[in-house]
Amino acid sequence: MFTWSRFLIVSLVISLVACAPQRPATPKETFMTYIKALKAKDYTTMKVLLSDATIKMHEKEAKAQGLTVDDIVKRETLVSENQTAVEYRNEKIDGDKATLEVKNSYGSWEKVPFVREDGEWKIDKQGYADQMLKDVEDSERKIDELINGNRSTY
Repeated sequence: MFTWSRFLIVSLVISLVACAPQRPATPKETFMTYIKALKAKDYTTMKVLLSDATIKMHEKEAKAQGLTVDDIVKRETLVSENQTAVEYRNEKIDGDKATLEVKNSYGSWEKVPFVREDGEWKIDKQGYADQMLKDVEDSERKIDELINGNRSTY
């Protein structure tokens, strides 16, 4: 009887552990999985780790260029495939958005944006593109202000 009770308790504990909800990956863990998939040329996994907006952006780009989404995902990676070491730092989470600084192949640090979708962190390349456009617009505005601000009115 004692052995049967022990077996029942162990089985119950194993069942509870197996059924316990898994915590979602952090942005850093999502990025590490993306890098592993890139090195393994596992483009399906790479796509799963991209936000819905990023996939839509890649679909538009693929259609415009007569390519597949896989072709775009292969070409537009976050790091160079030849990059042997990938460094990252400063994971910052703010609600459903996050960033992770990643050193590119030129040795510069870039912020990679993430967005939480359905409870999972996804790489948000669309957010990256939007931020780049905003930065360019801000720079152009500042240049315009400098040019127009320095003009004398006669």
